Amino acid sequence: MSRAIVIGGASGIGLATVDAFVDAGVRVIVADRDTERAEQVAAARDGVRAVHMDVTDENSVAATFADIGDFDTVVNCAGLSNPGALTELELDAWRNTVDICLTGTFLVIKHAGRRISDGGSITCIASLNGRQPGAGMGAYCASKAGVLMLVEVAALELADRRVRVNAVSPGLVMTPLTEGIGFVPGLTEDYLDNTPLGRSGEPAEIADTIVFLASDKARWITGAAFDVNGGAHLKRYPDVLGKVRALAAEA
Repeated sequence: MSRAIVIGGASGIGLATVDAFVDAGVRVIVADRDTERAEQVAAARDGVRAVHMDVTDENSVAATFADIGDFDTVVNCAGLSNPGALTELELDAWRNTVDICLTGTFLVIKHAGRRISDGGSITCIASLNGRQPGAGMGAYCASKAGVLMLVEVAALELADRRVRVNAVSPGLVMTPLTEGIGFVPGLTEDYLDNTPLGRSGEPAEIADTIVFLASDKARWITGAAFDVNGGAHLKRYPDVLGKVRALAAEA
């Protein structure tokens, strides 16, 4: 690794990944649609540069990859979830989730794949929900399942240039994306009850796996998805929809 681009690197798992790469001596570009926050991250760290990228805008994705010069590592951490029962979910909420989580991943792979150095690495953040359904999580589940298959296809198509493409599937990790869980009574406990190791994950634990996949230690790994979730994929997904409806009924 010599130069890594972390998309969605201004917060959460992306920010932890930036720090993990910096600790490994890698030059990092933080790409985020929150340019101000990305610039704050870059200013506080040596060897880090900030750029704007909106993964829902192909022109933005294409221009960023065209402008940044040589790179050999890409990590896409951009994500969002709009929970809701399928029979009640607004089309705009569905499209917003799919645009960021799935179409955004496609656009990153498309334009990174054109310009990444031969022998490079692309890692996409999928989710426990890519393999485990959850009521009220239809848009997110469908998007992340799509990411897992997209990673496998990309691994096939980019293999002739020795570009490796992999996914990391976190379970419950406390980040700005998941902080709303704590406002729903019993939901955090339901997550932990269904996590064999009995706790939520730390962003740094996901970042450690990402850095491994980008390193030479993973040079024979491609098209793989790593479950980093404390064993949560072995049990059931929490009843998000039921607990949200119970909370609404009490309001």
